[in-house]
Amino acid sequence: MASISTLPIPARFPDPFTTDPHIPERVIGERRSYRTVWVSDIHLGTRGCNAAMLIDFFDHVDCETLYLVGDIIDGWRLKKRHFWPPEHNDVVWRVLKRAKRGTRVVYVPGNHDEMIKPFDGFDFGGVEIRREAIHETATGKKLLVVHGDDFDAVMLAHRWLAFVGDAAYTALMKCNVAVNAVRKKLGLPYWSLSMVAKHKVKNAVQFIGRYEEVVAHAARTRGVDGVVCGHIHSAEMREIEGVDYYNDGDWVEGCTALVEHHDGTMEILHWAQEVAQRSAPAQLSLPAPARAA
Repeated sequence: MASISTLPIPARFPDPFTTDPHIPERVIGERRSYRTVWVSDIHLGTRGCNAAMLIDFFDHVDCETLYLVGDIIDGWRLKKRHFWPPEHNDVVWRVLKRAKRGTRVVYVPGNHDEMIKPFDGFDFGGVEIRREAIHETATGKKLLVVHGDDFDAVMLAHRWLAFVGDAAYTALMKCNVAVNAVRKKLGLPYWSLSMVAKHKVKNAVQFIGRYEEVVAHAARTRGVDGVVCGHIHSAEMREIEGVDYYNDGDWVEGCTALVEHHDGTMEILHWAQEVAQRSAPAQLSLPAPARAA
């Protein structure tokens, strides 16, 4: 088993009680409260990670249970090049702070953070490491929580092809960062170039549809009511042959999270859209024109 010191991540994560974050935690008057929150595919350690957007999300939202559904840290990228800005430490700081405050935090590793998988069953700083988890909703439904890479035929059969695809995806994400840097200077909201490209490519759409069916089938054979996963950076919630399929998306392209309300209702939050609406100038309410007699 690998030791913590050999992992391709910073040697010391921030202690939420002895260190201060680079971006101070904002005191929000009315933070949203959810029973459960699922986030995945953050890819800390890469330039494509929207850490600032995720920090904003954490500063506005509270929950009883937080699931980190894989690819939280991008070990693939960190092995090639060290990139870890202060904002990425701030994301870790906020997660550990939640654990210290009493939030149950469950970390289900994916393929990019597979170096965490050998620690299945361990707890670190209040964070539970689990290869998979079963979540019971407020309405009594049982949901299988997995990252989803185990159902990716490309990952299973052609691992070398997955690395080639990762390199191409990284190049696209660099373009995405450049495009949004220009948009920010022009005062325009965040826009995902890679997300648009993905939905325009027929093969990508077919792959996503097939992936969702395979994951839902696996959940059905396990005897659960539904499944929550990530991996493909495509937020979705729908029923597939009697199984509730949920994908919480990512924080590289879509900036989405899956949440469970206290009554068991499920919802996908599109945080980039919420930030854009919050930042938009208030619209003046003008009286309706008088009707002609």
